[in-house]
Amino acid sequence: MVGVSKGDKSEILELFLKIGLDDRTAKNTIANNKVTANLTAVIHEAAVTDGCERRIGNLLYTVATKYPTNALVHRPTLLRYIVSSKIKTPAQLEAAFSFFASTGSENFEVDEFEEACGVGVEVSSEDIELTVNEVFEENKNTILELRYRTNVGDLFAHVRKRLPWADPKIVKQLIDARMYELLGERTAADIEKLPKKKEKKEKKEKPEKDEDKKFANDAPVQLPEEDLFPISNFPPPEENYKVHTEIPFSDGSVLICCNTKEVLDKHLEVTGGNVLTRFPPEPNGYLHIGHAKAMFVDFGLAKERGGYCYLRYDDTNPEAEKKEYIDHIEEIVQWMGWEPFKITYTSDYFQELYELAVELIRRGHAYVDHQTPDEIKEYREKKMNSPWRDRPIAESLKLFEDMRNGRIEEGKATLRMKQDMQNDNFNMHDLIAYRIKFTPHPHAGDKWCIYPSYDYAHCIVDSIENITHSLCTLEFETRRASYFWLLHALGLYQPYVWEYSRLNVSNTVMSKRKLNFLVTNKYVDGWDDPCLMTLAGLRRRGVTSTSINAFVQGIGISRSDSLIRLDRLEYHIREELNKTAPRTMVVLNPLKVVITNMESGTIMHLDAKRWPDAQADDASAFYKVPFSNVVYIEHSDFRMKDSKDYYGLAPGKSVLLRYAFPIKCTEVILSDDKETILQIRAEYDPSKKTKPKGVLHWVAEPSPGVNPLRVEVRLFDKLFNSENPAELDDWLSDLNPDSKVVIPEAYAEPSLHSAAVGDRFQFERLGYFAVDKDSTAEKLVFNRTVTLKDSFPKGGK
Repeated sequence: MVGVSKGDKSEILELFLKIGLDDRTAKNTIANNKVTANLTAVIHEAAVTDGCERRIGNLLYTVATKYPTNALVHRPTLLRYIVSSKIKTPAQLEAAFSFFASTGSENFEVDEFEEACGVGVEVSSEDIELTVNEVFEENKNTILELRYRTNVGDLFAHVRKRLPWADPKIVKQLIDARMYELLGERTAADIEKLPKKKEKKEKKEKPEKDEDKKFANDAPVQLPEEDLFPISNFPPPEENYKVHTEIPFSDGSVLICCNTKEVLDKHLEVTGGNVLTRFPPEPNGYLHIGHAKAMFVDFGLAKERGGYCYLRYDDTNPEAEKKEYIDHIEEIVQWMGWEPFKITYTSDYFQELYELAVELIRRGHAYVDHQTPDEIKEYREKKMNSPWRDRPIAESLKLFEDMRNGRIEEGKATLRMKQDMQNDNFNMHDLIAYRIKFTPHPHAGDKWCIYPSYDYAHCIVDSIENITHSLCTLEFETRRASYFWLLHALGLYQPYVWEYSRLNVSNTVMSKRKLNFLVTNKYVDGWDDPCLMTLAGLRRRGVTSTSINAFVQGIGISRSDSLIRLDRLEYHIREELNKTAPRTMVVLNPLKVVITNMESGTIMHLDAKRWPDAQADDASAFYKVPFSNVVYIEHSDFRMKDSKDYYGLAPGKSVLLRYAFPIKCTEVILSDDKETILQIRAEYDPSKKTKPKGVLHWVAEPSPGVNPLRVEVRLFDKLFNSENPAELDDWLSDLNPDSKVVIPEAYAEPSLHSAAVGDRFQFERLGYFAVDKDSTAEKLVFNRTVTLKDSFPKGGK
């Protein structure tokens, strides 16, 4: 087995990252010497020291932590199956563990092993979907009765029992999708916690047979904190005297962080006991849908408790921040329906932060350092103290004043917190508090040439603003120690802190760095490109803020990381637009149809419904559409050869033109190549006695020889082909070339001429669309917001 020493830990960390472990898991693993040794040995045995796919790396990690010790002789064999992707799911790996646990060190038959582990068995997505549908159909009544109290784990188990080698991610995604399809959005009753029943001591009953188990317990159960809205369980401000966290130090001591009665009483006197939260975006780009969740958490908690939420710009990095981003954030927060209590900036507190930094030095908890960034990185990785760590306090005070007054060159000095360089938590390794930047600040101007770091400023400003609940995403969890250490070192009020999972949506990237790369390198048309999951992009696409908030509320707030499928967001968009978007007709790829038994020049003005449930006595629920002897239908709604499952138009066949009359194809005009269809000739049935199955949308010439209203239509789709492109090394190669398809010459019915930017419509049989800002007086441009439901019958049935 490969040995592990303290000096190797930086190399080991790099090795763990190469196999796809995320930074937090890798660092936590290194803190456990036994797992570190096992995983290092497994990586070498598998010959993947140069790296591997994340999927393989996760399986190797499981081998390192769970492989049966009585069969170590066979571990290299299992690793070969993993690296070659013959074993590629957790279920297969668990089966392998069971096989080797019973085999021990004895020889085994390869065929028996492969059969036990499902090697070579491929389960298609179609097979999984079919099985999930069967399980739901068999248990539909129980699910409808219990709704979201249904034990989804049992659903999963039933699918796995039938398809043991199915990809669990696909199974979970399909189960989630079917739950939403069957039940819709969670209701207040679904979210309400039920009281626990007092347990009575009774004699033990025989265990149920598997086939008799229900999908949820008969007795009501209290939903776990992580499931939905744990913010309802957060302590009130007056109870913020309890221990926040315990920080272990390398010398064996433990710092217990909590507010003293005196500090808490002073805080409550200022706040009046009100809940105060903050939404603290960094103004270095446009907000994306992940920020919608953060807003929902921060503003939502304040609203639920009758409190207030600050909009605070975390503007500590002047090189990345712009006035454009500041203006955008304020505007988009209001568009999302949130009203800040106050709008503040971290830079508003630069003087107080500076004075507290001086105090930190005086107390012996900070020092001026002259190491380069590379040297700081190296020393932190090796847990080595800086040569300047123990310099006299007076010397650091003088040097920090020189930094403030611009007497030291940029990059030649930093102020670092004196924490615990030997701590197992990397975020206690003397974090930087201040650095020199001779860059004007977009809000503070050129008053400062030193700027505080996030790790220094964030917690202090939380305390200065008397924030009661500081809520952030899970990647900041390991920074809890430095957060409370600093507030304790300065004797400041300590807010209650809680971390939740980030919102990750499939088929897109959420990293601001990646988004900025796409924008600056012209892969997309600016921060508000409708292909992006920025809030500005979604709005331009036609998505409403209320549907975004409904989506965030529907997925809940938890500490469990997961990738949310895009179709869950689309569900909420459709739910709203179905109720609010008036219907109209647009033909994307027009095919001319001449009605031969209707006199040329005749124009009828027919009633068409704006809403499917329009009442006959409500004139506002209808609009007029012209019908003439020249109409246009979709090219895709005509075929030369008919079939039983096709409901479009074909030679000799009839269809109904929506809101108009049945027509029957009598002749097809082809071009010289005898293949390209130029025109259809048809006869209409003015009596409407013909009852065809197919119903088509259409647009007519509004007057003889005048083409219908020409519009441009942009069809937007998923930006990336893969569900999780952020995991890919070459993520740019995964961009979907069909994420934007432009149709420059679509035909629309005349009433759309007056549509304004932002107006939303349902184009019948096509989807929901919104008027884009690129529209002109000469030509409207429509963006497809979302398609109609996938289950919508083809051909207008």
